[in-house]
Amino acid sequence: MNSPLYEFDDGVRAAHGVFCGVDEAGRGPLCGPVCCAAVILNPADPIDGVNDSKKLSEKKREALFEQIKARALACSIVFVGPEEIDRKNILWATMDGMRQAVEGVCPAPGFVLVDGNRVPPGLAIAAAAQVKGDACSASIAAASVLAKVSRDRYMRELDAQYPQYQLAKHKGYPTKLHYELLAQYGLQPFYRRSFLKKQGY
Repeated sequence: MNSPLYEFDDGVRAAHGVFCGVDEAGRGPLCGPVCCAAVILNPADPIDGVNDSKKLSEKKREALFEQIKARALACSIVFVGPEEIDRKNILWATMDGMRQAVEGVCPAPGFVLVDGNRVPPGLAIAAAAQVKGDACSASIAAASVLAKVSRDRYMRELDAQYPQYQLAKHKGYPTKLHYELLAQYGLQPFYRRSFLKKQGY
């Protein structure tokens, strides 16, 4: 496969050996967890269509999710909940989730490539940050798909329990509709209180 994302990964692999890509979904929402994922793709079994999850339709992400889970050499998905986000702040909660995702990959990679501009502290494996990594690395893109689909599924489950918040529609992001529903129905335990201080909650 001639995908530029896979070619990028070939270069990383040539320099560092077996590596995992790491990404997250859900840093911006007012509620629910942030989801972090780590993936070691099989270079001998490239998955067609792997790309930054934000560039894919929901249907395509769901299909890719199943393929990545079935065909990756290893993967790990970690949820970090609202209480921890409020306690640590979203950045450090995300960093901790990424570290846990890497630690959950078995067999362990020899190198970690993280989407963004910083590496989670405490990693026992050599790592580097890659800005806009989900747009250039197939491994990070695959992690972005696992994280996004996992979080969206979680929010749909939450929507079934709390239909009045219409969580399946906005996935917890700070839309006008979401703020209106929040004003009407109030906070629930799944909200990130630290994100809502300016609104007086």
